[in-house]
Amino acid sequence: MLDSPAMQRKHYAKEIKARDASDRTISIVVSRFNEDITERMLAGALETLAAWKVRKEHITIVRVPGSFEIPYGCLTLLKKSKKPDAIIALGCIIKGETEHDRYLAMAASQGIMRLSIDYRMPIAFGIITTNSLAQAKARSSGPANKGKEAALAALESAFLAPTKRRA
Repeated sequence: MLDSPAMQRKHYAKEIKARDASDRTISIVVSRFNEDITERMLAGALETLAAWKVRKEHITIVRVPGSFEIPYGCLTLLKKSKKPDAIIALGCIIKGETEHDRYLAMAASQGIMRLSIDYRMPIAFGIITTNSLAQAKARSSGPANKGKEAALAALESAFLAPTKRRA
């Protein structure tokens, strides 16, 4: 079943007022697997970051082979001396004929949560898990773009702690 505006909960339709995040640094880890979907999610995330005035030079994009590798991509960013204020994890796992998708999704989500807690770093979960390509396309475009939602979650979380650049 595809998502339709009528199926979405009302709080998703609620507009969050953009803040000035020009002093925040945001990193994005994006999977190359299902690239036609993840690149649309990335475009949505970048659109949201621009609306919040995140400067282009404060955005780092790291591409990894698939969703399973996203936690490692996040870890490489967390090990740098200049850590971002938040990370956005973007991927797409589409159900196939086996249970493989469930194992990938569980491993990626647990890895991301562990890193977020261990490093006290907001990592927004933007890995979609769908039953079909049609569902993935619906979740990566328009107002239902999960890349936009993940970017919004990362930005809101980045404001929970003071930025490193503020004196």
